[in-house]
Amino acid sequence: MTQAATAVVRRQIVVDAPIEQAFTVFVERFGDFKPREHNLLTVPIAATVFEPRVGGHIYDRGVDGSECRWARILAYEPPTRVVFSWDIGPTWQPEPDPDLASEVEVAFIVEAPGRTRIELEHRHLERHGPGWESVRDGVDSDAGWSLYLGRYLSLFGGDS
Repeated sequence: MTQAATAVVRRQIVVDAPIEQAFTVFVERFGDFKPREHNLLTVPIAATVFEPRVGGHIYDRGVDGSECRWARILAYEPPTRVVFSWDIGPTWQPEPDPDLASEVEVAFIVEAPGRTRIELEHRHLERHGPGWESVRDGVDSDAGWSLYLGRYLSLFGGDS
């Protein structure tokens, strides 16, 4: 396998919901399925905020009011697509340099009336530089995107 081929992680699920609802739940309830244990703050997370616009951020707010911005919204096209940066480096700390960030695209595709397929692609992982494989391995693990999407699916009454 080439480095480019291994620098991409893909997941997909199907939810029993119309595309508009699937998209809205993903954006508005991101903090309901993002694992609280995935925490870069020094205090417990009070909320995870997804700012629904290009130039917005995804960030965690601690119980003490501190914030950790760990993603930037790169594309926002309701109800079909959202793309955000992954500003977390190989040491699992925030990465301030946008050139050292990977990106996550989430596409929402109508499968049938009231049924939507969500395709997630985490790409350009090699941009994280030396040690990028640890980012790939983390997001590709059972505690990575599979966990996020399983918890997202459970918001629709589906199995995780």
